[in-house]
Amino acid sequence: MNDSEPEKAVTIKTPEEIRLMYQANQIVAGVLGLLKSRITPGVSTFQLDKWAEEYCCDHQAKPAFKGYRGFPASLCASINEEVVHGIPSKKRILRDGDIVSLDFGTLYQGFYGDAAITVPVGEVSPEVTRLLEVTEASLYKGIEQAVIGNRVADISRAVQQCAEAGGFSVVRQFVGHGIGVHLHEPPEVPNYVQRQASPRLMEGLVLAIEPMVNLGAARVKILNDQWTVITADKKPSAHFEHSVAVTKDGPLILSERSLSGH
Repeated sequence: MNDSEPEKAVTIKTPEEIRLMYQANQIVAGVLGLLKSRITPGVSTFQLDKWAEEYCCDHQAKPAFKGYRGFPASLCASINEEVVHGIPSKKRILRDGDIVSLDFGTLYQGFYGDAAITVPVGEVSPEVTRLLEVTEASLYKGIEQAVIGNRVADISRAVQQCAEAGGFSVVRQFVGHGIGVHLHEPPEVPNYVQRQASPRLMEGLVLAIEPMVNLGAARVKILNDQWTVITADKKPSAHFEHSVAVTKDGPLILSERSLSGH
C-alpha cells in the first residue's frame, strides 16, 4: 500500500530491528505465495482477502491495512485497470484473462511489512504478460540502486528507465515509501525522477519500493469509493513491491520468500 504521510524524520533501523522487519515481511511473502497458488478463474477477491487474513493471524501478525485510514479490508486486490487499493468484494470474481494486483501488509512485534505482486488469471494476452515482466524487472532494477551513498533518485531513475524502455508508463500520483514502526515513513520513493533534491541512502534505511506501471498513459483517477485507483484510459496496470533494507552488504530484500518458507 502507498500513501503520503505528514513529513517526519527518516528513521534508521538497527540490525535487530531489521531482523524483526524481515520476520514481518516473511509473513507477507507467505500470504502472497499462498494467494498466487490459489488464483484461478471463479475465485472472488473477498475470498482472497479471507485467506490472506487467516494466514496472517495464524502467524501471530496483524493485517496492516485493515482499518488504516478507514480501509475496510486486509488485502488490496486490484483487477486489470485498477492500479492500487482495490477493495475486496464477493461481487468481484476473477475471470480468465484478468490480471490481479495483490498488495498486503503486516504488523509483527511492532514493525510493518509490505509487498505486492501482480498475477495473471489463466491465459492473458502477450502484451499484458510483457507488462507484468517489465514491471517486475523495473522493481529489481530499482532495488539494485538501494545502496549506501546513492540517492532515492537513483532508484527512481532505474525504475522509470526500465518501464519506459519497455514502452510503458509509470504512475506519478502514488509512490513508494520508507517503512518501519509506521506503515508509511519518509522518504517518499517515486517511480520517476523528480526535479527537487533527493535524500541520500544510509545504512539501516528500509524502503518499500513499488513500481506501478501502466500499459497506456500514466494518468490515473480515484473512484467514488475514495480508495480504488484506476488508469484514466482504462488500460491494464501492474504493481510489484518489496520492502528492502539498505545494508553495508548491499540491498537486502526483506519480503522475498526464503527457501525455508515461513
